[in-house]
Amino acid sequence: MSALNTSMYSYTGIQQVAIYMGMPILIIGVFGEILIIIVFLSLKTFREKSCAFYLTIMSLFNVGQLLFCLFPQIMIQGFDIDLTRTSVFYCKCRIFIRQLCTLMSCTCMGLATMDQFFATCSTTWWQQLSNIKLARILTSLYFIIWICHGIPFLIYIDIVRLSPNNELYCTVTNRIFLHYFQYGFVIILAGFFPIFITVLFSLLAYRNVQKSMYQIVPLIRRELDKQLTVMVLVIVAFNSITTIPYIVVYIIMRGSIPIQDPILFLQLQFSSTVFSNIYFLHFASSLYIYVCVSERFRRQLIYVLFGMHRRQTLPANHVSP
Repeated sequence: MSALNTSMYSYTGIQQVAIYMGMPILIIGVFGEILIIIVFLSLKTFREKSCAFYLTIMSLFNVGQLLFCLFPQIMIQGFDIDLTRTSVFYCKCRIFIRQLCTLMSCTCMGLATMDQFFATCSTTWWQQLSNIKLARILTSLYFIIWICHGIPFLIYIDIVRLSPNNELYCTVTNRIFLHYFQYGFVIILAGFFPIFITVLFSLLAYRNVQKSMYQIVPLIRRELDKQLTVMVLVIVAFNSITTIPYIVVYIIMRGSIPIQDPILFLQLQFSSTVFSNIYFLHFASSLYIYVCVSERFRRQLIYVLFGMHRRQTLPANHVSP
């Protein structure tokens, strides 16, 4: 009876977390990431900066991650509406889009930290690696790579009937690919590896910015590099905090030793739901972090939202003070 009550409370808890935690993350995340894209595309300062280009593309795929991954998760866990059990096309495409958006977001974050490291180096050769043309080439190249990486997902993911409940599930049908998905993709490729790369290069870029304070560098460039480096560094730290707990719980639940205690399993399942929603903060909080850590970005955001519109509505012969 105790296990049954625990099961009911766990299901209710998962449902409440999905609705009351997932929905706010979805709404503020989509709003924030779209606003970032508008700001970065509206200001010439950002349009000409390769690091800002990477952050713009990252925000674009963050929107895709929230709409195609978090929103279906809310519908499944919060409202028990699971289209992946009835549509093979949706079953395959959802996982394909998830892996594409996840890897492109992580890749752009990694490229942004590397770009800031190159931009803040004192050596001219390293600085030349930070340019908008190379950024466009690398982004297109990785987009093609991750599209090809997703082809096995379309092949080996299908709707199958699993015991003991004999219900339909959208899952991986190939055992070897299942191991790659659980350990190679989730834990390494979308987990610890991008954390290692981003933490390493963001710290190196921050060290370069500190050293540039004692070097002869144009003031405008120094301030922009300082702004982007701090923004990237805080984003990397926040992403690490939101990602690591989810990966740890994921490893525990899919470990080689099966969990015999049903109450412990339900508790881990509830923890997985909570940390899964926290993990999606990774893709939803960029704007709010930029606003908190950068006074210059706050001014730029206000200017884009209100100042640019005001300038466009002024008469042609009006002279601003």
